[in-house]
Amino acid sequence: MTSIDQGPAVAHAAQETAHPEPAIVPAPSMPVTERVLRVAIPLVMLAGLIGLWAWYVAAYNIPKYILPGPDLVLQSLIKDWPILGTALLVTLKITFAALGIALVGGVALAILLTSSKWVELALSPYMVILQVTPVVAIAPLILIYAPSTQSALLICAWIVAFFPVLSNTTQGLKSTDHNLLNLFELYGASRWQTMIHLKLPAALPYFLAGLRIAGGLALIAAVVAEFAAGSAGAGSGLAFRLLESQYRLNIPRLFAALILLCGTGVVIYGATSLISHLALRRWHESAIRREN
Repeated sequence: MTSIDQGPAVAHAAQETAHPEPAIVPAPSMPVTERVLRVAIPLVMLAGLIGLWAWYVAAYNIPKYILPGPDLVLQSLIKDWPILGTALLVTLKITFAALGIALVGGVALAILLTSSKWVELALSPYMVILQVTPVVAIAPLILIYAPSTQSALLICAWIVAFFPVLSNTTQGLKSTDHNLLNLFELYGASRWQTMIHLKLPAALPYFLAGLRIAGGLALIAAVVAEFAAGSAGAGSGLAFRLLESQYRLNIPRLFAALILLCGTGVVIYGATSLISHLALRRWHESAIRREN
């Protein structure tokens, strides 16, 4: 082979040497120490608060009908679990049913609002009015007009959980990259193809943020609606048990029910955050871990 024949091969080899293909670097993993600290610090803080609570009750001899100690609350939680557990299931059913309807309805209405300017102009003011009206103010009316107490509680929880999903999803659909929209239009994609393959994936981070908000709000609205129903003598959720414990001065059971509500809210937020992380961790900037 002559030097002329060797020229292209040598040049190609030189180009590969000068410009090697970039290696795929895996995302940096979280150090073990940092993982342990993420779990240990909140637990140590919780243990310190419980210890301070127990010391305060014992040091100042606080009566149990004013502030029970952590041991009495734990005893009440175990002893009254058949009552509190059943009430918790009622509250959870209302919360998750309202959240599911809010997710389906919010996404469907967001697609409708972003697909038609006239529909958005017609419905948006009433969506805002529905959101800014306190659910406590309309709960008595809903309890009157709803066919049953459970359906009234479901409506109240749905009203509160619906708007964050609708608002965030609508904002996400409107935030799609216009260059990509022009590309889809250039290739002749239909409106529904653009919606399914471009707008909905682009709106996923916004939707998941709305999901995290709506999960907690659905629980709050369910409890508020149960308070209204319980004041009328109906309902058997955790909120009703709170009122019952207050009227009977059973403060340890009241604290136990309150702890169950707080724990439920934390679990709901953790579950929705986990769903968001699993859905976004491989591609979205908010979930990708960086070295710096």
